[in-house]
Amino acid sequence: MTFEITNTLTIQQVKKLLLSGDQISLSKDSANAITKCRAYLDQKLSSSDAPIYGINTGFGSLYNKYISKSDLGTLQENLMMSHACGMGDMVSDEIVQLMLLFKIQSLSYGHSGVQLKIVERLIDFYNTGIYPIVYEFGSLGASGDLAPLAHLSLPLIGKGEVRYKGKIYPAGEILNKFNFEPIALKAKEGLALLNGTQFMSALGVYSLLKSHQLIKLANVIGALSLDVFDGRIEPFETLTHSIRSHKGIVDMSSEIFKNLAGSELINAEKIHVQDPYSFRCIPQVHGASKAAIDHVTEVFEKEINCVTDNPLIFPDEDRIISAGHFHGQPLALTLDYLSIALAEMGSISERRTFQLISGSRNLPNYLVANPGINSGMMIPQYTAASIVSMNKQLCTPS
Repeated sequence: MTFEITNTLTIQQVKKLLLSGDQISLSKDSANAITKCRAYLDQKLSSSDAPIYGINTGFGSLYNKYISKSDLGTLQENLMMSHACGMGDMVSDEIVQLMLLFKIQSLSYGHSGVQLKIVERLIDFYNTGIYPIVYEFGSLGASGDLAPLAHLSLPLIGKGEVRYKGKIYPAGEILNKFNFEPIALKAKEGLALLNGTQFMSALGVYSLLKSHQLIKLANVIGALSLDVFDGRIEPFETLTHSIRSHKGIVDMSSEIFKNLAGSELINAEKIHVQDPYSFRCIPQVHGASKAAIDHVTEVFEKEINCVTDNPLIFPDEDRIISAGHFHGQPLALTLDYLSIALAEMGSISERRTFQLISGSRNLPNYLVANPGINSGMMIPQYTAASIVSMNKQLCTPS
């Protein structure tokens, strides 16, 4: 099947694309918008010598350097090569696949001034499984994803490296294999390809897909833990949460309650009148984390349907505007929020594990026969505690 790039892309559609392996295509409306924008920019440049940031000027602090028309393509290629200075580990194919998808989506709105064949070639890469080599480090969120996007874009001009079917090749070799001609960049195109938040977005969306899975698993595991710990069901009843109606708390309580429906253990008569925090506060902790995941999902769904390069071109209004849509702050703050929410899910899980191995409520010490000669689940709990401590450091905003 083929998924058509239109005006909106949901995270559920992204998940389906990743799982299905479906190819993508550009809608006719998107192709027309891209072509119209490029034609407008070409006409603008041919009829005027007025400086336009990043199009016929230098970049950043070199904005006051005027570039002649004969050098505009060279300017864009030089920009791409100079910014491809990433470091660290190579990014996984899944992340690069998402970067390609989100860059195609961003360019499809027709406000970036690129040639149609650039977007079509990015689609070729996506559909063929040609994944440019991108490195983990090298950019500041304040400037968008300059270095990662430079590496993502280099193969368009036959430079850099790509991974194809698990092996790394020089980009030029793979272009030859598929009879793809290197693209000669025109004015503004390097800047359109390098400016943006597609690396941040790809990492964020990938993390969100995992997060939605984790919260479901956390509820199943939490319910199982409550059951074997001889816990009480009252903290999860509708009546309890009718007077503190945070949606996340209500939803998580309902999910735990459903998971335990029909359990003989949970409905047995209890000797104890109250459970430890890590059991009776599952709805509050998981609920707050679920609310965070939902909020971050909303932010990222907006972002992957945005134009985030610079400058911005508005053909109908005859305007070219240099702005700051490449800035990653909306994503940075919510990613910190997501990190904290996930770390807290791990924290309360480890505390439940500690309760389960502590010999309480007629459970054997360390959940093992003959404790003493056998250590049982002692060290797994230690390991979990060390990871929880590390997570607390990793989720601190930096």
